[in-house]
Amino acid sequence: MGRYVIRRLLQMIPVFIGSTLLIFLMVYALGDPVAALFGDRAPDPATAAQIRADLYLDQPLWKQYLHYMAQIFQGNFGTAFNGQPVTELMGAAFPVTLRLTLVAVVIEMVAGIVLGVFSGLRRGRTVDTTVLIFTLVVVSIPTFVSGYVLQYLFGVKWNWVKPAVSSEAPLGELLLPGLVLALVSLAYVTRLTRTSIAENARADYVRTAVAKGLPRRRVVTRHLLRNSLIPVVTFIGTDIGALMGGAIVTERIFNIHGVGFQLYQGILRQNSPTVVGFVTILVLVFLVANLLVDLLYAVLDPRIRYA
Repeated sequence: MGRYVIRRLLQMIPVFIGSTLLIFLMVYALGDPVAALFGDRAPDPATAAQIRADLYLDQPLWKQYLHYMAQIFQGNFGTAFNGQPVTELMGAAFPVTLRLTLVAVVIEMVAGIVLGVFSGLRRGRTVDTTVLIFTLVVVSIPTFVSGYVLQYLFGVKWNWVKPAVSSEAPLGELLLPGLVLALVSLAYVTRLTRTSIAENARADYVRTAVAKGLPRRRVVTRHLLRNSLIPVVTFIGTDIGALMGGAIVTERIFNIHGVGFQLYQGILRQNSPTVVGFVTILVLVFLVANLLVDLLYAVLDPRIRYA
């Protein structure tokens, strides 16, 4: 196991370098951050040249990237155009988005797996058909539509929750935004669980467990569910990074100042250091999540061994 983890960590290095290089090129090579800083006004040439020198933008692109990577390893992700260090923006935004992502992941795991198990064990029955229709409807509705509808119903009309999240963003206020963020993923988790349960229910090891006289609950939880969760864990692991980076719409609807909000503001204002810094952290989140998913395979399926 230890050698496998070391090997995976070494494999993550070129992936991280390649990903950050592509992000850096797309952000800095396809636009002029200094021109975006001045908006519609034409900047003074001397002032623009001084800003480019201060931001290291007067150097060739490959030197800019090497300079940026050297700063990253020193814990410096640059400075936003408003003069605030990007690390300060991260310190304020990532805890909020982590709490939102935690709520969304718990909702999609619990509700998705429970619905998938009930649907898979009753394949072809009314419950199965109802769940399939529900997931199809959820996938078909865009997040900005479901977000505004749920915000109006629960926050405005029925006044069960606050329609907007306060600046502290406590867990209690993140339940509705977390539900909105988790809806589409919940539908996919339900369908994955349902399909996996339905297929493994006809497997030989399940029939053997039933023939031995084991209680149905133990057969489902100890044997059937454990082996059926591998594709679900794969999806959830990769979905964590997607939820953190894809919360732009949800955070805008509920006025949450998290990662999605900062990315939206950075893209809107062409604030290149902010966009590159935040996406770099999201790349690390994806890599770590994939590593943890691979390690969980051995926990779920004892037949899997890493050398």
